[in-house]
Amino acid sequence: MPECLVPESLPDLELERAKLLEQFLSLGDFRPGSITASVRRCGKPSCHCAKPNDPGHQPQFRMSRKVNGKTVNESFASPAALRKAQLEVAEFQRWQELGQQLVAINQKICAIRPVAEEGRSWTPQEKKRLLRSIRKLRGK
Repeated sequence: MPECLVPESLPDLELERAKLLEQFLSLGDFRPGSITASVRRCGKPSCHCAKPNDPGHQPQFRMSRKVNGKTVNESFASPAALRKAQLEVAEFQRWQELGQQLVAINQKICAIRPVAEEGRSWTPQEKKRLLRSIRKLRGK
């Protein structure tokens, strides 16, 4: 039998949001990008990589990312630099996931939080101003 979905309460959601916000504090260094490995041949006719069925040289790892709308590639000087970058990219992905979770929780909170009643409705002047501003935004 399927489990019955119980609506979450506002205090439960606020507690969940607080716990999620604490996780942001534990994030380490992070940066966007993706790391790929490419095996290539150097192009020297006398090199072992020029022979048929040779796998080529060791893979070359590069990180690609966007900077001001342009793709920038970065090579790594050592295996330690590669491992550092891998951890930073993984942490960036964790940051993105936490951000998505935070938005989802806030949407639920906004949907169930009651409207604070002011005890009055729009005045005729407020309605007129609101309609004018809407017309200006629409360009009419």
